[in-house]
Amino acid sequence: MELRPACRVTNESATPALCSEKFPPNHRYERHYSRRLAGWARLFVMKLPKLTAVIEPGEDGWYVANCPELGIVSQGETPERAEAMLKEAVELWLECADETEVRRRLQERKVAIKELEVTHA
Repeated sequence: MELRPACRVTNESATPALCSEKFPPNHRYERHYSRRLAGWARLFVMKLPKLTAVIEPGEDGWYVANCPELGIVSQGETPERAEAMLKEAVELWLECADETEVRRRLQERKVAIKELEVTHA
């Protein structure tokens, strides 16, 4: 079977794809596949609670950023950089984490963030 770099298409907006004489492009199938894929993506989207970033100076002069709800930690030279690195780490972890693992961590690590009012004598 010989592959050609692009098939002739009548629709100018269609993106060229590898195809063969035996399997011509099926644009109707591609359109329905895109719809199904979008539907599947909606199934895997879960609503996350507000996540917290706790940023503290570390022992080595860098700043340590922690997301206590998920147990993810990162660091940076400045508080802003530590926050950006933590955000990236959380996003990357969420991309590859299984939904059950995300739910487990959120349920296991119940974190309450409250203002503390202290009266002193």
